[in-house]
Amino acid sequence: MQTALGGASPRRQPGLPELPLAMRRGELADAYLAAEREGDHRRAAAGAMAAMERAAAAENWWPADVWGHRALWHFERAGLTLQAARQARRIGDLRSAAGDPGSARRYYAEAIDEARDIGAEHEQGLATLGMGRAMIELGEVSAGRRLAGAAVDLLDRARAPAGEIDAARALQGTEVQVGGRPEES
Repeated sequence: MQTALGGASPRRQPGLPELPLAMRRGELADAYLAAEREGDHRRAAAGAMAAMERAAAAENWWPADVWGHRALWHFERAGLTLQAARQARRIGDLRSAAGDPGSARRYYAEAIDEARDIGAEHEQGLATLGMGRAMIELGEVSAGRRLAGAAVDLLDRARAPAGEIDAARALQGTEVQVGGRPEES
């Protein structure tokens, strides 16, 4: 295809918008763009994920979100279902960290569904924990605690690291009876 200036247009992946100009510079962008041009979805996903993590560490939420979605798209195209579920959870984590737990729920739900479909209980537990946190941030404490309880069960069955299970238990909290008479021993 020729552009109005007579040069050839770069080959683009169907369904993926062009990377914003401001994000096309730097070592990570160069590696990502090279993998994208070559149609290497695995490498492109890894490059986008690395760029997402760097942007998130600097709290540059918009670029992190763009990179996160590109990684998800490439994981899906490569047929890497577990990595796609994990990436959907990471986007949920990113959205929550950026102060948008409402939109994070969509990504946690996607991760939960995908992880459940492939039997990845550890990933399902982490996504359920993220969803629980988002619900609590949104003021839906009872729903958040129920999700935390489900996360404890999933993470326990998956033999997750103790720190992850402890985080779910902490989110679950403890119920304190309000009103009524205290029981005598």
